[in-house]
Amino acid sequence: MSLYDKVCCTVLVCFLLIGIDSQTIAKEANSTSQPAMIWPRKIRPGDTIMFVASASPLSRDSIMVTKGRLEKRGYKVKLDEAMFSEYGFLAGTDERRAEELMRAFQDKEVDAIFSGRGGYGVMRILDSLDYDVIRENPKVLTGYSDITALHLAINKKAGLVTFHSPNGVWGDDDEPNLPAFAEEYFYKALQQSEGDDQGYVIKPSQEVPQPEGIGKGKARGRLTGGNLSLVVSLMGTPYEIDTAGAILMIEDTREAPYRVDRMLCQLKLAGKLDTLKGAVLGQFTENYDREKDQMTEDERFSVTGVLRQYFEPLDIPVLINYPIGHHPANAAVPMGGMVEVDADAATLRILPPTAKP
Repeated sequence: MSLYDKVCCTVLVCFLLIGIDSQTIAKEANSTSQPAMIWPRKIRPGDTIMFVASASPLSRDSIMVTKGRLEKRGYKVKLDEAMFSEYGFLAGTDERRAEELMRAFQDKEVDAIFSGRGGYGVMRILDSLDYDVIRENPKVLTGYSDITALHLAINKKAGLVTFHSPNGVWGDDDEPNLPAFAEEYFYKALQQSEGDDQGYVIKPSQEVPQPEGIGKGKARGRLTGGNLSLVVSLMGTPYEIDTAGAILMIEDTREAPYRVDRMLCQLKLAGKLDTLKGAVLGQFTENYDREKDQMTEDERFSVTGVLRQYFEPLDIPVLINYPIGHHPANAAVPMGGMVEVDADAATLRILPPTAKP
């Protein structure tokens, strides 16, 4: 064989190998793509709710009060004594908390899973969850704050719509129920009712924070986000937020303006604000840990001022001061579900499961 023939054979083999590698890479990429979003079946009185403790330790008294409230509404409530475990600042070991959540999804008697509380610890169990099993057993999952990590991971890896909502230990033990506004939209989001195929507008009552619009017009898209600290903490992980064509919802508490600025700057530098269709900016409660956290009296650098600095230039419909987050007025919304933001009317419409982008 001549030198020319040898070179041609070598080139041919290289092309074949490259082709095989390309096919393998493409196959692997497709296998890790985000699955299509599915909705869980909404619940009805008579269904079974299971409480889980995926983050910080729980108050037994508060959970038992909530259990009684749900039972009065006709629901069955299931919980495991182990959910009251304490392991440092966690509700038990990572293994216990991950196993409990997976058991709740696999339990055929359970129709909905309510997170007892947030706090800290959910990120530690994300890589121990079986997202294929979760998708095969789609159920209502509720919670907020640290539960944001579950919303983002389950939306992305299982393609299951979850619900950003009050946690199980809502309110004080002597309160008769959730505050009226939060209660209305909690059950409206979770319960099957007539008109579910039409969607609905969340209408803030006079007693709750009143949103206002930034920008003009309407936008619809898949809702994503949650607690800003958790959104940013998951950057660079397999559970990183996907904001392409989405409506971003963020809220937080006890975060001073400069810390909110730093987190928003990270999202901006990572390109996460570039492809948004709209945004819903919830409550950013200003109970700072240190007296000097405000740092300046310049209103442009208050939390609200910082939010405006990042979202006003985007030229998209945005709602600010929306009643979602660490506030008694915490409206439940479907994470991964379709919503419509109207900046002119300052409204958020929850679209039905059949809605398309």
